[in-house]
Amino acid sequence: MTYFIDRRANVKHKSAVNRQRFLDRYRTHIKRSVEEAVNRRSITDMERGEKVSIPARDISEPVFQHGPGGKRAIVAPGNKEFVEGDRLRRPGGGGGGDGAGEGGASNQGEGMDEFAFTLSREEFLDFVFDGLELPHLERKALVDLEEVRPVRAGVSKEGVPARINIVRSMREAQARRIAMRAPIRRALREAAQALTDEERKDPVLRNPARIAELKAEIERLERRLKAVPFIDTYDLRYNNLIDQPQPSSKAVMFCVMDVSGSMTQAHKDIAKRFFLLLYLFLERNYEKVELVFVRHHTAAKEVDEEEFFYSRETGGTIVSSALTMVDEIIEARYPPGQWNLYVAQASDGDNWDDDSITCRDLLIERLMPRLQYFTYVEITPHAHQALWEEYERVEAEYAERFAMRQIVDAGDIYPVFRELFKRRIAST
Repeated sequence: MTYFIDRRANVKHKSAVNRQRFLDRYRTHIKRSVEEAVNRRSITDMERGEKVSIPARDISEPVFQHGPGGKRAIVAPGNKEFVEGDRLRRPGGGGGGDGAGEGGASNQGEGMDEFAFTLSREEFLDFVFDGLELPHLERKALVDLEEVRPVRAGVSKEGVPARINIVRSMREAQARRIAMRAPIRRALREAAQALTDEERKDPVLRNPARIAELKAEIERLERRLKAVPFIDTYDLRYNNLIDQPQPSSKAVMFCVMDVSGSMTQAHKDIAKRFFLLLYLFLERNYEKVELVFVRHHTAAKEVDEEEFFYSRETGGTIVSSALTMVDEIIEARYPPGQWNLYVAQASDGDNWDDDSITCRDLLIERLMPRLQYFTYVEITPHAHQALWEEYERVEAEYAERFAMRQIVDAGDIYPVFRELFKRRIAST
């Protein structure tokens, strides 16, 4: 057996690093378990963690060992039976256990349970929303001065140590030293020349007092030269940062849910689970996405999150009332030039025939020219009705920004959600 010893020093948070490496290694198994968990969960426990099991055969570690044949030198501590030159019987193949193997049905031997561990809430949601994004999110015009980014704007003489510009500071220090030393060096050269001239004179004409004075002057100038500091606080320069307004990536998502009498409680639960997934996705991945909740039967009403998910109000069906309210809210609060606009609608497709045509006209003429993306999910096991047919005409005209999917049961929610919001490859 060959032993590999890792002598690298332990890093901080090693446990967290090893856990993340484990999650990456078994991503396929974990994603499969997460998808199953999303499909079977109720609305109230959608965002908690999850216990994941991985078959024991899939977590085996690689083993380094000598191949058959060759000569080996082995040190066997505690050997009292063999001596040098003894021939050992080669072990048989097929593993060293006498049992029936992992998981095998047998009246002898031992098996091994699946490996199980628990995902935290954050890890669970990471896997749920992996690879998803809001389609066609664009940078919009400047809407206010709150969204800014610090940018370099030259250097300044004042700042914090973390922003010191070392190169510029050293350059300033060198320039100051040259400027301060130049006159001293010039005076030093003149004094040294005068001393040399005085010492070369005839001893009769030489002035000892003048020589002593010149030597004292030279010593004084040399002390001044050495006293010039290498760097001074006057030399320090700091990177200057200013806040530059940035184009806004603000977005608003309109959640439109049909709560009419034709929507059974099962249909409403499916719609709520779809919107809860959407709510968690936006809350987790986008800081500046606003949510507008609209419920409708014969009349539409803007509600808060609590009423949207838990109110039991019901009535007839006029879908155009919700689309009209969305259009009015956009006009009043969300100018398309400043906001990315998204709409997600869930319904069973039941609607007045004439109103379905009105919905189509509203989408084509008013909403779609301003929206980044519109997604419609129809919750019904039956054949599509007039609303779906009219929406197909909208999809034909806005294929890139309009998506329709059918949900039959709760198991379809997560696959449909991933398909609607999967990450698109940017077109070149």
